[in-house]
Amino acid sequence: MKPIYGISASTILFLGACAGALIVSARPSHAEDLAFVERATTDAVLDTGVKGDTPGDILTFGNDLYDAEDKNKVGSDNGWCIRTVAGKAWECFWTMSLPDGQITVAGPFLDGKDSVLAVTGGTGKYQSTRGEMALHARDAQGSAYDFKYHLTD
Repeated sequence: MKPIYGISASTILFLGACAGALIVSARPSHAEDLAFVERATTDAVLDTGVKGDTPGDILTFGNDLYDAEDKNKVGSDNGWCIRTVAGKAWECFWTMSLPDGQITVAGPFLDGKDSVLAVTGGTGKYQSTRGEMALHARDAQGSAYDFKYHLTD
């Protein structure tokens, strides 16, 4: 191709195609913050190896979820964690079920510390959801937890 003012036509076409790709991929994303309180009433630990708190132990649960004010039941969760470091950490996976769909999370649950877990997907209204969930114990006994989700799609 013959250069036009020092720039070839193929360069102009390439730059135009790149600009078009940027415009197409720059779709606005939607963000949503959700807050819940989990009342941990069913948590059960299965001691799988050496007696006591050891790696490999399994924590299972299926608890009710309430609104951020801890007054109205809005859904439930169901999941499991495997003890990875005694006295320090579990690795968890669970599903939160709400009237409009489900949200799944995976990641660490740290003893005595706040944790952040990855939102790995969802169903219904949340089918294209990604993001993170901040987990905070409301008391030292672990009887209730704040779940704060920051979701994007």
